[in-house]
Amino acid sequence: MDIGTISIIVVMGLIVLLAIGMPLGFASAVLALLVMVLKFEPQLLVAPWTFGEGMLTGRPGTGPLYLLTQKIFDLMTQYVLISVPLFIFMAALLERSGIAKEMYNSLNFWLSRTRGGIAIVTSLMAVIMAAMSGIIGGEVVLLGLIALPQMLRLGYNQNLAIGTICASGSLGTMIPPSIVLIIYGLITETSIKALFTGAFVPGFMLAMMIIAYIVIRTQLRPQDAPLPEPQPGDPTSSEKRGMFGGFLSLLLAGGAAILFGRALFFTVTGQNIMAEGEDPITMGMTSHLLPLAIAAAVGLVLAFFVFGRKRTMLGWKHGKGLVPPLLVIGVVLGSIYGGITGITEAAGMGAFAVFMIAFFRGEASVGLLWDAMMRTLKSTGTIIWVTIGAAALAGAYTLAGGPNYIANLIVGSEMPTMLVLLTMMLILLFMGAFMDWVGIVLLIIPVFLPIVKRLPIEEIGFIGQLEPQHISIWFGVLFCMNMQVSFLSPPFGPAAFYLKSVAPPHISLTDIFKGFLPFIGVQLLALAVLLIWPNIVTLLL
Repeated sequence: MDIGTISIIVVMGLIVLLAIGMPLGFASAVLALLVMVLKFEPQLLVAPWTFGEGMLTGRPGTGPLYLLTQKIFDLMTQYVLISVPLFIFMAALLERSGIAKEMYNSLNFWLSRTRGGIAIVTSLMAVIMAAMSGIIGGEVVLLGLIALPQMLRLGYNQNLAIGTICASGSLGTMIPPSIVLIIYGLITETSIKALFTGAFVPGFMLAMMIIAYIVIRTQLRPQDAPLPEPQPGDPTSSEKRGMFGGFLSLLLAGGAAILFGRALFFTVTGQNIMAEGEDPITMGMTSHLLPLAIAAAVGLVLAFFVFGRKRTMLGWKHGKGLVPPLLVIGVVLGSIYGGITGITEAAGMGAFAVFMIAFFRGEASVGLLWDAMMRTLKSTGTIIWVTIGAAALAGAYTLAGGPNYIANLIVGSEMPTMLVLLTMMLILLFMGAFMDWVGIVLLIIPVFLPIVKRLPIEEIGFIGQLEPQHISIWFGVLFCMNMQVSFLSPPFGPAAFYLKSVAPPHISLTDIFKGFLPFIGVQLLALAVLLIWPNIVTLLL
């Protein structure tokens, strides 16, 4: 059977199977088997007694069926895949411990007297949590439990509160260490570290755009974010600034001292003596000892002599809730970009760091571990089954010649490059409204990425020009930005259902989706920036 007819059957079959409620992993596996039969042994459909006589079933252990199973095996035995359950486990520990609550209280103290401060605190907390674990479901639920009641109690506009929680809670898709980027890197054989680096600027750009929208909206409509009544004994704005300065000075001194100890250890043990051609250790060379010692000393002088001991201690009292999350971020991202470990080891170190923090806080228990492991098992099982099924379908379609057929169809149509990219974005947005991101990255990206690589590189974007080696990285970040929108898109935006599970009864799904609309506009604006200025992804590469 020709590949054009097979393509139509795959699309229609996927729609029908998902519509009748079949899980995506099983639907993909069924269609994978159908594609293999239609392409390599169609007589099985009309004469099943010929089993064992055709190209597909004639010689077990060889042929296209063997290639397909080998592809699935290779994917499932990728070492970096272990990082997925580790990051999920870390997020589950965070959600069930008091670390997130204390972080929220610390942020709230500094911004409580700012117009829209609670919404801004919610966004900042989401950014920090995204940089810790890269999971979105737990973030939305946690923010819904902590921030939503407080915003509604203070009289915040309901749509603003809902949109802030879900839009900010989905930032784990973009901000490293993002699981979406990990799976994309595995499927496309793109450097995951490069993907993380490329996603930094766009991810934080989107976070700043969300915060900017909150600030502008609350300034134009103060009734959407009433200020809380001042409490007796609350510090003045100038006192808060002094306390915050002292707190930041302590963080500077502590961070510089830790890095100084690390560089000193490398110097004493001789590990920072680099052979010719080796890259120097980031902040770990002998030449870094003096600047780090000076930074630590400056931090201590600022904390205890410029801002004053009393202010600094008060600042530490109210800001110490930020220290554990910053430590976890330093452990995970610092170990990756410091060249200490790979992605998988960093995930393990992060999970261990969160557990030890919970242990020293007196929150570690058998129940905490059991709940975290059960959630990890359920989430990982879902991802793995979808990965197996979708990888089977993607592999079968590739063996049947599908990607080349689609590429020739699009490239041969002589559509303008940006129109091709816009069409892809519309397809991804549409599919994201109905399908989980795991299925999309496994089914669609293997088809779209080869097409993007065949497009004239000088016609991609309007500002700047990408290098050929950055195409896969840029498209991966673009895909993740697109998936940001899918998490909020009706009718099946998962963020809405996560929030509904913890929202007060009077808030309906319709109310939640209504609150999403302006934030979807912000996300689409960020997506447009990536299309217009693709080089934003390469700023840190």
